[in-house]
Amino acid sequence: MNKEVKFVDWGLTDYQEAWHKQEQIFEQTVALKVKNRTENKQEPTPNYLVFCEHPHVYTLGKSGHPENLLLDDQGLKEKQATYYKINRGGDITYHGPGQLVGYPILDLDNFFTDIHLYLRTLEEAVILTLADYGIVAGRYEGYTGVWLDADNEKARKICAMGVRCSRWVTMHGFAFNVNANLAYFKNIVPCGIDDKDVTSMQRELGRELNMDEVKEKLKGHIAKLFEMQLK
Repeated sequence: MNKEVKFVDWGLTDYQEAWHKQEQIFEQTVALKVKNRTENKQEPTPNYLVFCEHPHVYTLGKSGHPENLLLDDQGLKEKQATYYKINRGGDITYHGPGQLVGYPILDLDNFFTDIHLYLRTLEEAVILTLADYGIVAGRYEGYTGVWLDADNEKARKICAMGVRCSRWVTMHGFAFNVNANLAYFKNIVPCGIDDKDVTSMQRELGRELNMDEVKEKLKGHIAKLFEMQLK
């Protein structure tokens, strides 16, 4: 098992460019796994943890419903937003400045081969990060992601998740609302859920957060929970 993980921060990156970069790493890792198996080799597979932010963009997962985007082409143009149909799980979501997006591109054979545990572990890292700021968060039964007040009518989502996994190699990941402009969520039915609110750390705490500080805390929790050796 190779638990070394290369951490990369792409900063503010166009969604399509980031998707292409992910695909390249993902495909190279899958190809190496296939080669190891066919040639009976043990060359270690790489692992990556990517953080970034995106300009305003809406993305629709492969099981999503296009009608959950409430904007037409002109509306997208007015909002200076783009729209992509992509190959992760889940429905529609929004990415934009002030939202911390994480793309773990991991060979789960290096950690554990359980996609549900993988998602729950990512959720736990976000929950622990929120706890560092005094925000009590948890899970909402039947849904992925991280929620506040999930046990009552005030339930609101602060982190969405959607992943792709092939041969136990992951891509895509999570979208964590730190200082995100929540008005952009009003143009979609977020993740296909039309009766729940969306929130951010900024909204909950009433102040803008230092994104670099949040990144460091979240990175530390992810590394500890997955027993990663970040480099």
